[in-house]
Amino acid sequence: MTTSILSSSGIKAPGDYLEEVMISVKAKNPAEPEFHQAVREVFDSLRLVLAKHPEYQSNRILDRIVEPERVLMFRVPWTDDQGNVQVNRGFRIEMNSAIGPYKGGLRFHPSVNLGILKFLAFEQVFKNSLTTLPMGGGKGGSDFDPKGKSDNEVMRFCQSFMTELQRHIGPNTDVPAGDIGVGGREIGYLFGQYKRLRNEFTGVLTGKGLNWGGSLIRPEATGYGCVYFAEEMLKSRKDSLDGKLCLVSGSGNVSQYTIEKLLDLGAKPVTVSDSNGVIYDPDGIDREKLAYVLELKNVKRGRIRDYAARYEKAIFMPTDVKLEHSPLWNIKADCAFPSATQNEISARDATNLIKNGIKLVAEGANMPSTLEATKLFLDAKILYGPAKAANAGGVATSGLEMSQNSARISWTREEVDERLHKIMISIHRNCYETAEKYGTPGNLVNGANIAGFLKVADAMLDQGLV
Repeated sequence: MTTSILSSSGIKAPGDYLEEVMISVKAKNPAEPEFHQAVREVFDSLRLVLAKHPEYQSNRILDRIVEPERVLMFRVPWTDDQGNVQVNRGFRIEMNSAIGPYKGGLRFHPSVNLGILKFLAFEQVFKNSLTTLPMGGGKGGSDFDPKGKSDNEVMRFCQSFMTELQRHIGPNTDVPAGDIGVGGREIGYLFGQYKRLRNEFTGVLTGKGLNWGGSLIRPEATGYGCVYFAEEMLKSRKDSLDGKLCLVSGSGNVSQYTIEKLLDLGAKPVTVSDSNGVIYDPDGIDREKLAYVLELKNVKRGRIRDYAARYEKAIFMPTDVKLEHSPLWNIKADCAFPSATQNEISARDATNLIKNGIKLVAEGANMPSTLEATKLFLDAKILYGPAKAANAGGVATSGLEMSQNSARISWTREEVDERLHKIMISIHRNCYETAEKYGTPGNLVNGANIAGFLKVADAMLDQGLV
């Protein structure tokens, strides 16, 4: 299916062009609601841009930017510990390389499908653009579930997955990282197989172990960066995180280090969660309790309900996936850090947050708020940091890891943290100033979408029709 820009009377109005491309996206990509949602959110901001930049329309930049440069899908056969053959599906979406090699995580989770990875890859393009580093956008993964698998099963799966993926990636082509279900263990197995097959030791993956090419602060970066971004949002209203009650969802990597940095800055985090339920600790999650969460989730790979058995004042609230709301977002607090997964905040959740006096939402997960929830936050004039800006610290530090690998050097923890902090300050300033320039002051959704888009679109124009 193709779309047409020109009519008998000339170039279409920007709004008509956007709608035409959106209709085409839905027709070409049926049954991919997350991808449709991600495109719609960006397009809503770009209405402000096309009137000032007709060259994007005449060169069909939007038609091209929503189409992946390459989509890889492959079979991943492996054997479990009982000797049974298992088969999963592997993916890599190489979305856009206008400003650098494809960069984005690998996700191992039963929910992984083409539509979810295309939404993540599309978001990654603009997120990477905002970091100021030369990185294009990509995403990949598999419907493999590492939960409950032995180390040997995970290793056999990772080796089979990389046996196919290795022919499509490289330090100057496509540099994957970790995402949900892909931590240090998985990155190690993937890197080992890549090195074995290609006979080269290169920075082809980020999130590596510290003693074989990894960067300090990389595990902490998404959570730290999200808190740094929230700090900048509050500074714009002459406020700070000190003493603020904070809701954090999830209990994985992003959540853990969001809580750690909140504690550093004097805030009081009171929640964590996983797919089974929510922990609310009115006394706050201090460093001792956070250390317990890290051991529970990273070492024992247990369930968050165990927290309530250890700390008597903590309350465990089971979640029901059939309900359109979560008890976590109905707790009175000042700031919210959704750090679990996409679309975890519904319109009802957003209404509950606003009703309970929330002042700030900073997204640690990718697209954790529905379009309806986002609109409610913007209408309420609260401080709202969209994921492509607020959680860009992870990929920014991946970019710093790539730089260290290329130069064969290692920076200290303080150096990396300082660079990360400066990048997050820069991202906030860029989003804030762009929102003002395009007539929507304080709307960081528009600021992030427009600033990220302009850099990529201009690079695409410079490089011709490719």
